[in-house]
Amino acid sequence: MGMISEFKDFISRGNVIDLAVGVIIGASFGKIITSLVEQVVMPPIGLLLGKVDFSKLKWVLAPEDPATEAIEEVAIQYGAFINTLIQFAIVAFVIFLMVKFVNRLRREKAAEPDPVPAAPTATEALLAEIRDELRARPRG
Repeated sequence: MGMISEFKDFISRGNVIDLAVGVIIGASFGKIITSLVEQVVMPPIGLLLGKVDFSKLKWVLAPEDPATEAIEEVAIQYGAFINTLIQFAIVAFVIFLMVKFVNRLRREKAAEPDPVPAAPTATEALLAEIRDELRARPRG
């Protein structure tokens, strides 16, 4: 039973839950960036470069042989690699902006003066006086 309760404690910690949420959000963000690059960014770039579809750019090393089903086309798909590089650049830039924003918030928070502690209540002041009187009395 010790291992199960230890696992339960581990799972219920806040940072594990935060990590899981971060992974799920990151996966969804990756899909959004993939769609952005493949369906929004690359088509205009391909049009500007002479109606090039980057996803279909490849160097064929061994063409497909229609006579046999065993040999498929062997190709280096550098267009898909270019799309992936652009996706990486976009994700890296967004992460850079997020880190920059968080760092700015931390600097602003560090620059704020510490709040002045509130004055003691009447009860706290009375208890402090009693404590001081008791300390001042000689023992014995």
